[in-house]
Amino acid sequence: MSHRFSKLTYGLLFFFVLILLPFNARAQAQTGNWIKQLDLSQYENKVVYIDFWASWCRPCRKSFPWINAMQKKYQDKGLVVIGINLDSDINKAYNFLKQTPADFKLVSDPKGTLADQYKLIGMPSSLVLDVNREVRHRHVGFKKSIIGEYEKSIVMLLNEINTPQLSLEARPDATGIKEN
Repeated sequence: MSHRFSKLTYGLLFFFVLILLPFNARAQAQTGNWIKQLDLSQYENKVVYIDFWASWCRPCRKSFPWINAMQKKYQDKGLVVIGINLDSDINKAYNFLKQTPADFKLVSDPKGTLADQYKLIGMPSSLVLDVNREVRHRHVGFKKSIIGEYEKSIVMLLNEINTPQLSLEARPDATGIKEN
């Protein structure tokens, strides 16, 4: 009988794991992939797109699907997206993420320290940093009519680290071979 009991116990345990794991994954997706602090040194040879957002920011809701798409499209080419939330109440950020998920890393900055450091002038604000962690592009607000320009600012910096992947037409000479 104890042999049957252990099979039943393992069967129930397996069943609950199958049920709870997808639930946990959905819960994590809804609340985001939070990191404790912004440490840009860990993103060596990466282009970093930093997006400052808050739950009360209407354009932020419109920008997240595009930012998710950029993360998915360019992460294998060296893009890292980090969203910095400026809500003083983290629960407001969690509620925002339930409706507007983020497929990128998130940092909470309730005191606005990072916002001050990067001298934000509007919301949302995005910064595109090169491999040397220098701010090369700054976008204030989010307008769907100019998302092509936003993407170009990312691609330009990715091309700097992925020059072997450039098309032949984009190279200085058609062959890519310099003659002496």
